[in-house]
Amino acid sequence: MRLGALLAALGLLVAVSTAVTTGPFLPDSRPGAAPPGLPEARFPAATRLYTAPDTAAARWVREHHRDPRSAVIRERIASWPQGSWITDADPQKVEGEVRAVVDAARARGALPVLVPYAVHRRDCSGHSSGGTGGVSAYRNWIEGFARGIGSADALVVLEPDALALADCLSSRERRDRYAALSYAGRILHRDAPRSSVYYDAGNSGWHPARTMADRLRRAGATRYGDGIALNVSNFNRTRDEIAYGYSVLRELDGARLTMVIDTSRNGAGPARGNRTCDPSGRRLGQTPTTDTGVRGVDAYLWVKPPGQADGCAAAAGAFDAQYAYRLAR
Repeated sequence: MRLGALLAALGLLVAVSTAVTTGPFLPDSRPGAAPPGLPEARFPAATRLYTAPDTAAARWVREHHRDPRSAVIRERIASWPQGSWITDADPQKVEGEVRAVVDAARARGALPVLVPYAVHRRDCSGHSSGGTGGVSAYRNWIEGFARGIGSADALVVLEPDALALADCLSSRERRDRYAALSYAGRILHRDAPRSSVYYDAGNSGWHPARTMADRLRRAGATRYGDGIALNVSNFNRTRDEIAYGYSVLRELDGARLTMVIDTSRNGAGPARGNRTCDPSGRRLGQTPTTDTGVRGVDAYLWVKPPGQADGCAAAAGAFDAQYAYRLAR
C-alpha cells in the first residue's frame, strides 16, 4: 500500500510537471540554456500592447455581425494586439500612416508593434513581391517611417524575410540589401530613439544559425538593433524558435541582443511537409504578451495578423474569414 501510494504520488508529480511545461500558452519543453550576458527583459511584464480597432478582422466583424463565425473571430482574434504592417511604397504616405498608429497607441497607453515591409524586391518573386523602387527610394521611405514614430515608444519588426530571402538576390543586390537595412537601423536609432528595433531573422526551419548571424551582422543588427524577430508568418513551435534564437545570439557573441517570437499561428506547430502558404489544421498560438518568463525573450507577438492570407486561401495580405475561423476554433 505504501509503495503504491508513493508511486501514485510520483506519477502525480510527473503529471503536474508536464502540465506546467507543456500547456498551450507556454513553451512545451526547455529550449536549452540561454547564452551568457543576455540583457534583462526590455519591457515590463505588464506592458500593454496596442490593439487597433480597425484591423481587417475587426472590420469584418463589424460588417458581418450576424455571421455565425463573428463571435469567435471577435473574441479570439480581433480583440488581441496585432502587428501593424506598413507596406505602401509611397514615402509621402508612410509618415502619416505610422504617426496615426503611434498616436492612437499613445492615447491608450499602449505599445504599438510596427512592421515596415517595403524593402526593394520584397519577397523576391513570391506572393507578396513588391516594395520600393531601389536603395535610394527605400532610404527616403524609412526616413518617413522613422519620422512617423518620432519620440514615441514603439516595437519595430524590421522587414520580415529580407535577410532570410537574400539568396534570391545577386551579389550586388545582396550588398544593397544589407546597406539598406543597416541604414534603416541607423535612422530608426537616430530619429525614433525610443523605438525597439528587431531585425527579422527568419525561423528555425530556414537557415543555419551561423548563416543568419552573418547576415544580421552585415545588415547592422549588432550596431543598431535591439534584438531579432523569429517565426514571422510561420508556424514553428515556440520552443524551437527559442532554441534557434539562442543559437543565433551565441553566434553574435557580445551583441547583447534579445528576441521576439511570432506566435500568431503556431499553436499546432508546422504543417506536414512544412507547408507555409495558408496550410490547413493550424491554430492560434500564445496570445501576445511581454510577460514571457524566458530569459532573452522580450515578447510573444502576433506579428502576422491571424486570418491574413499568405496568398493561397486568398490574395496575399487579404483577410479570409474562414481561414481565421479555423485558426481560432
